[in-house]
Amino acid sequence: MIVDDLAIDSYNRLSEQVEFYRTDAVRRLPSDTRSALGQFMTPAPIAAFMATLYKKASSRTLHLLDPGAGVGSLTAAFVEKICHDENAVENLSVTAYEIDPLLIPYLDATLKSCRRKCEAASIDFEYEIVQQDFLAAAAETLNEDLFSSAQRKSKFTHVIINPPYKKINSDSLARLLLRSAGIETSNLYTAFLAFAIKLLEKNGELVAIVPRSFCNGPYFKPFRKFLFEQMGLRHVHVFESRDQAFRDDEVLQENLIFHAIKGEKTQQVTITASEGPGFGDVTIFKASADQIIARSDPERVMRIITSRLDQYVIERMQVFTHSLSDLRIEVATGPVVDFRLQEYISSEPGEYSIPLVYPLHFENHFVRWPKRNGRKPNALANVPAVQKWLFPNGHYALVRRFSAKEELRRIVAAIHYPEDMPSEKIGFENHLNVFHSNHSGLAPELAQGLAVYLNSTLLDTCFRQFNGHTQVNASDLRMLRYPDEQFLKTLSTLVKGHSFPTQDEIDTALETMIQYMAKISSPDPVRIRKRIAEALAILRELGLPKAQQNERSALTLLAITAIKPKDFWKNAQAPLMGITPIMNFSRDQYGKEYAPNSRETFRRFTMHQFVEAGIAVQNPDQPDRPINSPNWCYQIEAETLALIKNYGNANWKKLLTSYLGKRETLKQKYAREREMLLVHVSVGSNLKLQLSAGKHSELIRHIVESFCPRFVPRGRIVYVGDTGSKWAHVDEAMLGEMGLAIDTHGKMPDVVVFDQKKKWLFLIEAVTSHGPVDSKRRIELERLFKKSQAGLVYVTAFQTRAEMTRYLSEISWETEVWVAEAPSHLIHFDGTRFLGPYEL
Repeated sequence: MIVDDLAIDSYNRLSEQVEFYRTDAVRRLPSDTRSALGQFMTPAPIAAFMATLYKKASSRTLHLLDPGAGVGSLTAAFVEKICHDENAVENLSVTAYEIDPLLIPYLDATLKSCRRKCEAASIDFEYEIVQQDFLAAAAETLNEDLFSSAQRKSKFTHVIINPPYKKINSDSLARLLLRSAGIETSNLYTAFLAFAIKLLEKNGELVAIVPRSFCNGPYFKPFRKFLFEQMGLRHVHVFESRDQAFRDDEVLQENLIFHAIKGEKTQQVTITASEGPGFGDVTIFKASADQIIARSDPERVMRIITSRLDQYVIERMQVFTHSLSDLRIEVATGPVVDFRLQEYISSEPGEYSIPLVYPLHFENHFVRWPKRNGRKPNALANVPAVQKWLFPNGHYALVRRFSAKEELRRIVAAIHYPEDMPSEKIGFENHLNVFHSNHSGLAPELAQGLAVYLNSTLLDTCFRQFNGHTQVNASDLRMLRYPDEQFLKTLSTLVKGHSFPTQDEIDTALETMIQYMAKISSPDPVRIRKRIAEALAILRELGLPKAQQNERSALTLLAITAIKPKDFWKNAQAPLMGITPIMNFSRDQYGKEYAPNSRETFRRFTMHQFVEAGIAVQNPDQPDRPINSPNWCYQIEAETLALIKNYGNANWKKLLTSYLGKRETLKQKYAREREMLLVHVSVGSNLKLQLSAGKHSELIRHIVESFCPRFVPRGRIVYVGDTGSKWAHVDEAMLGEMGLAIDTHGKMPDVVVFDQKKKWLFLIEAVTSHGPVDSKRRIELERLFKKSQAGLVYVTAFQTRAEMTRYLSEISWETEVWVAEAPSHLIHFDGTRFLGPYEL
């Protein structure tokens, strides 16, 4: 058994139990299995947040559906929410689908704990685990309903879902099942959502965490149409960082959470956003439903508007009403797919070859050709086989097709001038989008004006509101609205030959022309973003750690220097400000409203570090102010203020160097403190290791310095792991003698010791958060060390006996247990031999 009541009862809260199961399952599940199933399990903070989105239950009986339940994290969060609320619920039943047999014991243990939680709250609880493909089961259920005259007695009142994310082939069984239910979609996550919605009763609630890619694009258009016809959106939460929501699984994916009600027509949607899964600095904004999904939009694109700042962008973009077809302009993906024409491609252009343009040829917003750096080809052979993929030489505006959210710009455009490439034809590679007119070049002014407009910060910000993946597709560019022809020609005057305007020149010109046309009263969102970016740059140069290089900290710096969007840094001031006034300043001046419970995050993770770095001072008006005083305040430090007033000036770098020379940066201070906190481990008399600070490293130190001298006195340390660097020590020579090598993808034990006399290899796990050597882990270690000629001895080490009791039921037979607080004792689990290898 992986889990039982002994492990469960050592926790106080249901969510803590399930988070233990999740982390243990993540450790045990092979990465290729998780990848094949497309499933990444939900961390406890995200699950808890999702559960809070449901309305307070008014019905006595609830029936929850959890498709792809994993270890049951989402169901557990739902149960905790229901048990915590004061409501009328008397009966709760759960149907949980999970196809992976390894996760079933975890899931069963979770649901048993849910039962106990409900019983304590006087709620009758029952559950069913269905170890079957959810799509097949749902299709069967829906088909039975379609051909049966009897109405199904129990539809689901609630759905909570983290569906698998994986593409579906057009001829796959999953696609056939979907079509049988009248659903057309190309990814498992939207397929799961569609079936879950069909199984939901009218007025039933759904909360889901899914990739953001469905928000736009032709592939997901049928699903969007289905979703917004069936469901009324109430809440959307977005994660500002792509790598935080599922960081345990190292998933790089834009995700969002949404709450919707079946059959409801909502008028307003709450939009929240956070940097990561901790929800410590959540911004909040109320948008009309039509702002999110415009009724007039045939594409049903979902726009994510997280603040008034985003609203300012929309107000300006509404000035532009022309489509590309109105302008008699088309956009297409570059038709040359290089690997299909490999035999005709060359790095060096010849006398009769045809120029081939890649994004690599972009330089300062013009096409610079050729590029002789060996990374990409420059030319196509002028042969009949390639002619149909070519464009006639002319003026074109080009856009890169791929970019990431973290890049400074999502839309990057360049101008192609025909005179730069003396050739009748030209090839545009598939990683480009090409603006053309009936498959020919554009008028020069239109090509130039388009490139300027496409490179504007305003358009780039608008694009980020609806694009949730790494591609800038031709369909996305068609969906945008553009200025009229005269406006584009005016913008083209900013281009002087091969000199492209600066970003400031582009953005200033665009705002000036917009104000001339519409006289919009809201603040300029581009200027706002520029001030925030400048504040971030100042924090970086002042040496603030990565954790304070974020928008929250930038807005705090702007607040305590009283810099408004139209102000210059030379006008910086030093007002006394508390946390709430800082948050109000962010809202009123920069359009970013933070939820009230974000105050503690501002205090602990921004102002505390500002004070530590000497950037700000606490209570300069009354240094002895009580810690719990509502008048607690901060002020920019005098020397820092004097420095900041010079930001952007020619002498900034000189003044910054002088300033930093007189004081230590917080980044340096933290690095020194981390160095002081390192755990020092002596491996024999000649080798000293430094491990990352923490309980895990302390236990490893005890293993090396206490266990090994007692129980493996002639042992040679072969390997020591570290939570920070993974490999603190590897004896390559010893491994070579034994015919072993470190598997960089394998889950190494924390310490490996070789008893040279007995020819035993000790594989030691240090347990502080992850589990002990149980049956499954033992098999994993056997596979990892299958080439070893030495006998394998499995040891689980704990810091205390209390820690050990939590895991007693999991420890594999024929293994050893050692406890650091009783270092002279060794506990043997069954078997006929004490402290020695076994043959299975």
